[in-house]
Parts: sequence; C-alpha cells; structure tokens
Amino acid sequence: MKRYILFFFCCITFFSYGQTIDTVFKTMPDEFLPAFSEANKTMLLMDTSLSVIPYPLGKIERLEYTDTFLSLKTSDVGTLQMKLLPLVNNTQIISVVKTICSKKVCDSEIRFFSDKWEEIDKNRLMPDIQPEIFFDASKLNTLDFKVAASHINIYPLHFQFNKENDDLSIKFDFTGFLSSEDLKKIEPFVEKENLILSWNKSMFVFN
Repeated sequence: MKRYILFFFCCITFFSYGQTIDTVFKTMPDEFLPAFSEANKTMLLMDTSLSVIPYPLGKIERLEYTDTFLSLKTSDVGTLQMKLLPLVNNTQIISVVKTICSKKVCDSEIRFFSDKWEEIDKNRLMPDIQPEIFFDASKLNTLDFKVAASHINIYPLHFQFNKENDDLSIKFDFTGFLSSEDLKKIEPFVEKENLILSWNKSMFVFN
C-alpha cells in the first residue's frame, strides 16, 4: 500500500510540473523565427556540439539555455529571449523579449503567452513603464527639464531576463542617440537608467 501511495504522489508531482523551454520553443509560432523548422529547433537545443544553426533566412545562435530560459542571437542586430514564469497554481506563462540593437541603442518588445501560445495582455502582468519614471519627479514641471526633454524624440527601453532568476531588468537606453550637447542638458534630470521588476507568480512588481 505504501508503494502505491508513493507512486500516486510521484505522479501528481510529475504531471503538475510545468513544461520546459524545449517543449515551448518547439511549439513556438512561426512569426518569431520564420522558416526556422522544428528540426532546426531540435538540433539547436539537443546537439551540444552546435551553437549556431544556419537556415534559409540566415543563422540562429544559442547564447544561453536552461530548463526555463533561452537566449538566442537571431541576426547581427537582433536577439530573442524566452522565459518560463511560474504562476501560483503551478502552471506557467511564456514571456518573449525581442530586441533590436543599433550601434548606439537597443530597443525591446515584450509579450506574454499562455502555454498554448495564446497571447495575454501585458498590462495585466506588468506596470506601464512611462519615460517619466526615469527622471527626477521634482523637476518634471520645470522649464529647464521641458527644454532638455524636447530633444528626446524616442524612449528606447531594453528588456532583459537572465537565467538565474525571474527578475526583468529594464534599461532606459537613451544615451547613444543623443548628441553630446543634448546629453549634457538631460543628464542632470535623470534619476535612474535601470529598473528591476520582480515576478511574484502573478505579475511583475517594482523591486
């Protein structure tokens, strides 16, 4: 009887455990990596001797890979990160970060999906990151700030996960596209260039 009870609980543990990044990556919709076949995906993850896989649109390089995290170089300027985030009910959601970097600046897009690749409104899962959050709030209404900020016409945000935990780092990557003169004008008003959001198994919150 004890053996049957032990087997029963082992089965519960096994079936309640979420998917790994392997399964999620293989079922990923084609829109993320067009023309990158399931065979290519399998080879990229399973063949430890290969970290770069050529395909009709270029090549994909595996940068980092764990059971819950995958980081890929998708082009000379692009990267893609996938992260499995645990929920309180022992299920998971998928987070995908696509980043494009020029020589001077990186800008990211983050999206969230169910384990069936049904998209989830990101406003339900993370706070709205407005540009003002990076500046000294006490100076936002001053004329000097408004003049300095008028020289910034884009607000690139660089999102990054890492393999060690579920934190999401956000960098306000503004310095690369400003002239040295405009940079000097805005720097006195910048309170922080980086934020960390922590995952609490239901949403991201400020660390």
